[in-house]
Amino acid sequence: MFRSFGGDGFPVVRRSRLTGQPAARSGHLDLLVALEGIGVRRAVARDAEIYGEGSPCGGWYKVISGTVRICKLMADGRRHIAEFCFAGDSFGLDIGGEHLFSAEAVSDAIVMRFPLHATRQLIDKNQHIARGLCELTLRGHAHAQTRMLLLGRMTAIERVASFLLELAERRDATRVLDLPMARLDIADYLGLTIETVCRVLSGFKRHGVIAIPSAHRIELLDRDALAAACDA
Repeated sequence: MFRSFGGDGFPVVRRSRLTGQPAARSGHLDLLVALEGIGVRRAVARDAEIYGEGSPCGGWYKVISGTVRICKLMADGRRHIAEFCFAGDSFGLDIGGEHLFSAEAVSDAIVMRFPLHATRQLIDKNQHIARGLCELTLRGHAHAQTRMLLLGRMTAIERVASFLLELAERRDATRVLDLPMARLDIADYLGLTIETVCRVLSGFKRHGVIAIPSAHRIELLDRDALAAACDA
């Protein structure tokens, strides 16, 4: 919904992802300040569970630092990762009384938890807050539709290229892209095997599209080629 909170827990006024306007002008600053008043910080260790699938949904969360994966364990034992959440991203606002997915820390993370009952009280008092949370829900719906296209129609090369460009955009990376997640996480996010992900990345490297200086860092050498791969 917004880029991030400041390091002290208070919001940084940056451009809204939704409107392109500075947050203070778009009316979202009221939302950020109000939510800060009801949120509770929680430190989560790497790979630790924030909440489990089927657990009571008594609140929702915003990532302050680190990375969180939203995932589900399928009946056949396979894991499906629905989303990666970075600093500034919100998650856990599920419909109904239970969480539909699990949430886990990819790396050491700090999250802010917002109780649902306190959130509802804010919604009743402030239309800006109600509008902001509605936009958050709509953005999640749009992301889910994009994921359906990615998993249903794209080839392995298109999926990996789209993932790299999506991550670069979300993390404001122009060339150097730090990957907090492992290759297995990427595979479970894209609906591929880890061998396929590694093979596609190696192919991009071999053709000079990317460089891989380390397992958790990728340099985007030819973004136009990645974009072309998405449209292949």
